Amino acid sequence: MNQLQQYSQFIKTQAKRLGFSSCGIAKADFLEEEAPRLEQWLKNGFHGEMRYMENHFDKRLDPRLLVDGAKSVISLSYNYFPSEVQQEGTYKIAKYAYGEDYHHVVKNKLFELLECIREEIGEVNGRCFVDSAPVLERAWAERAGLGWNGKHTLLIQKQQGSFFFLAELIIDLELEYDAPFATDHCGECTRCIDACPTQAILPNNQLDGSKCISYLTIELKENIPTEFKNQMDGWMFGCDVCQDVCPWNRFSKPHNESLFQPKENMLDMSKRDWEEITEETFKKVFKKSAVKRTKYAGLTRNITFLKEN
Repeated sequence: MNQLQQYSQFIKTQAKRLGFSSCGIAKADFLEEEAPRLEQWLKNGFHGEMRYMENHFDKRLDPRLLVDGAKSVISLSYNYFPSEVQQEGTYKIAKYAYGEDYHHVVKNKLFELLECIREEIGEVNGRCFVDSAPVLERAWAERAGLGWNGKHTLLIQKQQGSFFFLAELIIDLELEYDAPFATDHCGECTRCIDACPTQAILPNNQLDGSKCISYLTIELKENIPTEFKNQMDGWMFGCDVCQDVCPWNRFSKPHNESLFQPKENMLDMSKRDWEEITEETFKKVFKKSAVKRTKYAGLTRNITFLKEN
């Protein structure tokens, strides 16, 4: 085993020890195929009011602009599939937001991994990314051999499904690179497209983000447009419909991350409980949660829209 192989194997072993489900490595290079797709997606206005998606266009396509001398993009996945879900007939929260905010939980794991690399190998410059910077994470995960982009535009793995977070570690160390994931295993299946309540999933693996329930309940700061009346399927924060119907998610297994456990009684809250939620209860239930992003005013706006429609 040569040195590049040894380094790569060490990184993957440490990633597994830290709780990551999978780890793959790709050469830090320009994402040539993604450039025209991203440009067209933005031109179509599929990003809605997410103006930040228009920023740092070049950085989104070239990790060497994010980390000086970048040689490798390490892509990792972290399972969040829960063992229990909310009771039937209540307002719904996407499963990823049941516990503590994944940005902090997963990023802390990444920092630990980077520290392990430095202790083992020496001076390594790098940055950690968890869905909070201009990184096309699904493109890098596919390049690193982790899985394929499904028709709902989320990454899918044969053994894991799609209920996992993606994270990246971009470093200036050359490593042994994994083969890209070359096969799309969605076939003729269109369950996610057919099930999407707002018809946000388009042909050719595209998503009109401005119609996505996750966008409408989290990113959109204005009132939810009336055109989505009776189309929200009871979702008050995020949406899991396209994942819930995906056949590959029959292989999803419950996570082992204690910080992703839901707050006590949250899964048992009824519609009435949510309709009567106070700001004090909101802060208590969603302390350190990703749901804080929409704030109390945003969540109550969503609940009111659902109740009235």
